[in-house]
Amino acid sequence: MSLSFEGLSLTLRGRKILKEVSGRFQQGRVTVILGANGAGKSSLLSCLVGLREPQSGEVKLGDRTLLSMDSRERGRLIGLLPQRPDIHWNVDVKTIVGLGRLPHAGRWGMSAADHEAVLKAMAATDCNDLADRKAMRLSGGEQGRVLLARVLAGEPQWLLADEPLASLDPAHQFDVLDRLKSYAKTGNGVIVVLHDLTQAARVADDIMILKEGSILAAGRCEDVMTAEVLGEAYGVEVQITTSDAGEPLVVPVRRL
Repeated sequence: MSLSFEGLSLTLRGRKILKEVSGRFQQGRVTVILGANGAGKSSLLSCLVGLREPQSGEVKLGDRTLLSMDSRERGRLIGLLPQRPDIHWNVDVKTIVGLGRLPHAGRWGMSAADHEAVLKAMAATDCNDLADRKAMRLSGGEQGRVLLARVLAGEPQWLLADEPLASLDPAHQFDVLDRLKSYAKTGNGVIVVLHDLTQAARVADDIMILKEGSILAAGRCEDVMTAEVLGEAYGVEVQITTSDAGEPLVVPVRRL
Protein backbone atom coordinates (compact mmCIF):
# COMPACT_ATOMS: atom_id res chain seq x y z
CA MET A 1 0.00 0.00 0.00
CA SER A 2 1.66 3.21 -1.13
CA LEU A 3 1.52 6.47 0.80
CA SER A 4 1.16 9.41 -1.54
CA PHE A 5 0.40 13.11 -1.48
CA GLU A 6 -0.65 15.42 -4.26
CA GLY A 7 -0.79 19.20 -4.49
CA LEU A 8 -0.25 19.77 -0.74
CA SER A 9 -0.22 23.41 0.30
CA LEU A 10 0.07 24.47 3.92
CA THR A 11 0.17 27.99 5.32
CA LEU A 12 0.90 28.65 9.01
CA ARG A 13 0.83 32.09 10.61
CA GLY A 14 0.80 33.74 7.22
CA ARG A 15 3.81 31.82 5.89
CA LYS A 16 3.47 29.26 3.12
CA ILE A 17 5.21 26.18 4.52
CA LEU A 18 4.38 23.71 1.72
CA LYS A 19 3.88 24.82 -1.86
CA GLU A 20 1.72 22.37 -3.82
CA VAL A 21 4.09 19.45 -3.30
CA SER A 22 3.43 15.95 -4.60
CA GLY A 23 5.17 12.63 -4.06
CA ARG A 24 4.82 8.91 -3.41
CA PHE A 25 6.46 6.53 -0.95
CA GLN A 26 6.68 2.77 -1.33
CA GLN A 27 6.59 0.08 1.33
CA GLY A 28 9.67 -2.03 1.81
CA ARG A 29 11.93 1.02 1.56
CA VAL A 30 13.42 3.65 3.86
CA THR A 31 12.89 7.19 2.62
CA VAL A 32 14.87 9.95 4.32
CA ILE A 33 13.58 13.51 4.08
CA LEU A 34 16.32 16.13 4.11
CA GLY A 35 16.40 19.90 3.98
CA ALA A 36 17.58 22.98 5.83
CA ASN A 37 15.76 24.30 8.90
CA GLY A 38 12.35 25.65 7.90
CA ALA A 39 12.22 23.70 4.65
CA GLY A 40 8.89 22.07 5.63
CA LYS A 41 10.02 18.58 6.65
CA SER A 42 8.12 18.29 9.96
CA SER A 43 5.05 19.98 8.47
CA LEU A 44 4.99 17.42 5.67
CA LEU A 45 5.11 14.57 8.21
CA SER A 46 2.24 16.18 10.13
CA CYS A 47 0.13 16.17 6.97
CA LEU A 48 1.10 12.58 6.15
CA VAL A 49 -0.30 11.33 9.48
CA GLY A 50 -3.38 13.57 9.48
CA LEU A 51 -2.32 15.88 12.31
CA ARG A 52 -2.54 18.90 10.03
CA GLU A 53 -5.08 19.43 7.28
CA PRO A 54 -3.56 21.20 4.29
CA GLN A 55 -5.27 24.17 2.65
CA SER A 56 -5.21 22.24 -0.64
CA GLY A 57 -4.28 18.79 -1.86
CA GLU A 58 -4.69 15.37 -0.27
CA VAL A 59 -2.84 12.44 1.27
CA LYS A 60 -3.79 8.91 0.24
CA LEU A 61 -3.09 5.43 1.59
CA GLY A 62 -3.46 3.20 -1.41
CA ASP A 63 -6.59 4.49 -3.12
CA ARG A 64 -8.18 5.91 0.05
CA THR A 65 -7.93 9.49 1.25
CA LEU A 66 -6.25 9.63 4.66
CA LEU A 67 -8.70 12.09 6.19
CA SER A 68 -11.65 9.84 5.25
CA MET A 69 -10.41 7.33 7.84
CA ASP A 70 -11.18 7.64 11.53
CA SER A 71 -8.31 8.20 13.95
CA ARG A 72 -8.32 4.59 15.19
CA GLU A 73 -7.87 3.20 11.69
CA ARG A 74 -5.15 5.73 10.91
CA GLY A 75 -3.43 4.75 14.15
CA ARG A 76 -3.32 1.11 13.10
CA LEU A 77 -1.82 1.95 9.72
CA ILE A 78 0.58 4.82 10.52
CA GLY A 79 2.82 5.29 13.52
CA LEU A 80 4.54 8.60 14.25
CA LEU A 81 7.57 9.35 16.39
CA PRO A 82 7.37 13.16 16.62
CA GLN A 83 10.20 15.60 16.99
CA ARG A 84 11.09 16.27 20.66
CA PRO A 85 8.48 13.85 22.03
CA ASP A 86 7.61 14.27 25.70
CA ILE A 87 6.51 11.80 28.35
CA HIS A 88 3.95 13.33 30.69
CA TRP A 89 3.00 10.31 32.78
CA ASN A 90 5.31 9.01 35.49
CA VAL A 91 4.39 5.38 34.91
CA ASP A 92 6.64 2.43 34.17
CA VAL A 93 8.20 2.00 30.76
CA LYS A 94 6.25 -1.14 29.89
CA THR A 95 2.99 0.81 30.34
CA ILE A 96 4.23 3.60 28.07
CA VAL A 97 5.17 1.12 25.35
CA GLY A 98 1.80 -0.59 25.74
CA LEU A 99 0.07 2.63 24.69
CA GLY A 100 1.18 1.81 21.18
CA ARG A 101 -1.36 -1.01 21.13
CA LEU A 102 -4.38 1.21 21.82
CA PRO A 103 -5.57 1.30 18.18
CA HIS A 104 -5.61 -2.52 18.22
CA ALA A 105 -6.92 -3.27 21.72
CA GLY A 106 -10.43 -4.67 22.08
CA ARG A 107 -13.07 -3.62 24.57
CA TRP A 108 -11.69 -6.01 27.17
CA GLY A 109 -8.16 -4.64 27.08
CA MET A 110 -4.94 -6.04 25.71
CA SER A 111 -4.76 -9.55 24.31
CA ALA A 112 -1.88 -12.01 24.41
CA ALA A 113 -0.89 -10.79 20.93
CA ASP A 114 -0.81 -7.21 22.22
CA HIS A 115 1.49 -8.15 25.10
CA GLU A 116 3.74 -10.09 22.74
CA ALA A 117 4.01 -7.05 20.43
CA VAL A 118 5.04 -4.88 23.39
CA LEU A 119 7.77 -7.29 24.47
CA LYS A 120 9.05 -7.58 20.90
CA ALA A 121 9.21 -3.79 20.51
CA MET A 122 11.07 -3.37 23.80
CA ALA A 123 13.63 -5.98 22.82
CA ALA A 124 14.15 -4.34 19.42
CA THR A 125 14.94 -0.97 21.03
CA ASP A 126 17.10 -2.27 23.89
CA CYS A 127 14.49 -1.31 26.50
CA ASN A 128 14.11 -4.58 28.38
CA ASP A 129 16.26 -3.39 31.27
CA LEU A 130 14.08 -0.26 31.55
CA ALA A 131 10.74 -2.09 31.77
CA ASP A 132 10.00 -1.38 35.44
CA ARG A 133 11.58 2.07 35.69
CA LYS A 134 9.50 5.24 35.81
CA ALA A 135 9.51 6.83 32.37
CA MET A 136 9.91 10.43 33.55
CA ARG A 137 13.11 9.52 35.42
CA LEU A 138 14.90 8.33 32.29
CA SER A 139 17.50 10.28 30.36
CA GLY A 140 16.50 11.95 27.11
CA GLY A 141 18.13 9.21 25.08
CA GLU A 142 16.40 6.47 27.07
CA GLN A 143 13.05 8.21 26.64
CA GLY A 144 13.69 8.39 22.89
CA ARG A 145 14.20 4.63 22.73
CA VAL A 146 11.06 4.01 24.81
CA LEU A 147 8.93 6.19 22.54
CA LEU A 148 10.27 4.45 19.45
CA ALA A 149 9.32 1.15 21.12
CA ARG A 150 5.81 2.53 21.64
CA VAL A 151 5.50 3.20 17.91
CA LEU A 152 6.91 -0.21 16.98
CA ALA A 153 4.50 -1.94 19.38
CA GLY A 154 1.63 -0.71 17.22
CA GLU A 155 3.05 -2.65 14.24
CA PRO A 156 2.01 0.05 11.75
CA GLN A 157 2.34 -0.50 8.03
CA TRP A 158 3.98 2.93 7.90
CA LEU A 159 6.46 4.25 10.45
CA LEU A 160 7.24 7.96 10.33
CA ALA A 161 9.98 9.40 12.54
CA ASP A 162 11.01 13.03 12.93
CA GLU A 163 14.65 13.28 14.05
CA PRO A 164 14.70 9.91 15.89
CA LEU A 165 18.46 10.17 16.56
CA ALA A 166 18.21 13.26 18.76
CA SER A 167 19.64 12.70 22.27
CA LEU A 168 20.92 9.23 21.40
CA ASP A 169 24.54 8.24 21.87
CA PRO A 170 26.37 6.98 18.74
CA ALA A 171 25.88 3.30 19.53
CA HIS A 172 22.13 3.66 19.95
CA GLN A 173 21.95 5.83 16.82
CA PHE A 174 23.25 2.85 14.85
CA ASP A 175 20.83 0.56 16.67
CA VAL A 176 17.83 2.75 15.77
CA LEU A 177 18.85 3.04 12.12
CA ASP A 178 19.38 -0.72 11.91
CA ARG A 179 15.93 -1.25 13.42
CA LEU A 180 14.30 1.12 10.93
CA LYS A 181 16.07 -0.62 8.06
CA SER A 182 14.96 -4.01 9.33
CA TYR A 183 11.38 -2.77 9.72
CA ALA A 184 11.32 -1.74 6.07
CA LYS A 185 12.77 -5.07 4.96
CA THR A 186 9.71 -6.83 6.42
CA GLY A 187 7.56 -4.97 3.89
CA ASN A 188 6.63 -1.89 5.90
CA GLY A 189 7.22 1.70 4.82
CA VAL A 190 9.62 3.91 6.77
CA ILE A 191 9.92 7.69 6.35
CA VAL A 192 12.52 9.49 8.45
CA VAL A 193 13.51 13.12 8.82
CA LEU A 194 17.24 13.44 9.51
CA HIS A 195 19.84 16.21 9.70
CA ASP A 196 22.91 13.97 9.77
CA LEU A 197 23.84 13.57 6.10
CA THR A 198 26.18 10.63 6.66
CA GLN A 199 23.56 8.67 8.60
CA ALA A 200 21.00 9.52 5.91
CA ALA A 201 23.29 8.15 3.19
CA ARG A 202 23.82 4.96 5.18
CA VAL A 203 20.18 4.15 5.92
CA ALA A 204 18.21 5.53 2.96
CA ASP A 205 16.93 3.62 -0.02
CA ASP A 206 15.34 6.82 -1.26
CA ILE A 207 15.90 10.50 -0.53
CA MET A 208 13.50 13.44 -0.71
CA ILE A 209 14.99 16.91 -0.32
CA LEU A 210 12.83 19.93 0.53
CA LYS A 211 13.82 23.52 0.00
CA GLU A 212 11.63 26.44 1.06
CA GLY A 213 8.46 24.35 0.96
CA SER A 214 9.10 22.73 -2.42
CA ILE A 215 10.66 19.41 -3.42
CA LEU A 216 14.13 20.08 -4.76
CA ALA A 217 14.92 16.45 -5.60
CA ALA A 218 13.52 12.98 -4.95
CA GLY A 219 14.61 9.50 -5.96
CA ARG A 220 17.07 6.73 -5.21
CA CYS A 221 19.73 7.67 -2.67
CA GLU A 222 22.62 7.22 -5.06
CA ASP A 223 20.95 9.51 -7.61
CA VAL A 224 19.92 12.30 -5.23
CA MET A 225 22.71 12.33 -2.65
CA THR A 226 25.19 14.36 -4.70
CA ALA A 227 27.41 17.27 -3.75
CA GLU A 228 25.62 19.50 -6.25
CA VAL A 229 22.11 18.80 -4.95
CA LEU A 230 23.15 19.01 -1.30
CA GLY A 231 24.99 22.24 -1.97
CA GLU A 232 21.85 23.76 -3.44
CA ALA A 233 19.69 22.49 -0.57
CA TYR A 234 21.91 23.64 2.30
CA GLY A 235 24.08 26.37 0.85
CA VAL A 236 27.29 24.55 1.77
CA GLU A 237 30.05 22.79 -0.09
CA VAL A 238 29.86 19.04 0.55
CA GLN A 239 32.41 16.29 0.09
CA ILE A 240 31.17 12.71 -0.33
CA THR A 241 33.68 9.93 0.32
CA THR A 242 33.71 6.45 1.81
CA SER A 243 35.18 5.12 5.04
CA ASP A 244 37.72 2.29 5.23
CA ALA A 245 34.74 0.01 5.84
CA GLY A 246 33.10 1.15 2.61
CA GLU A 247 30.40 3.24 4.31
CA PRO A 248 29.50 6.67 2.85
CA LEU A 249 30.80 9.81 4.55
CA VAL A 250 29.06 13.10 3.73
CA VAL A 251 31.00 16.05 5.10
CA PRO A 252 29.95 19.73 4.90
CA VAL A 253 33.13 21.71 4.23
CA ARG A 254 32.19 25.40 4.09
CA ARG A 255 29.36 27.79 3.34
CA LEU A 256 28.85 28.71 -0.30
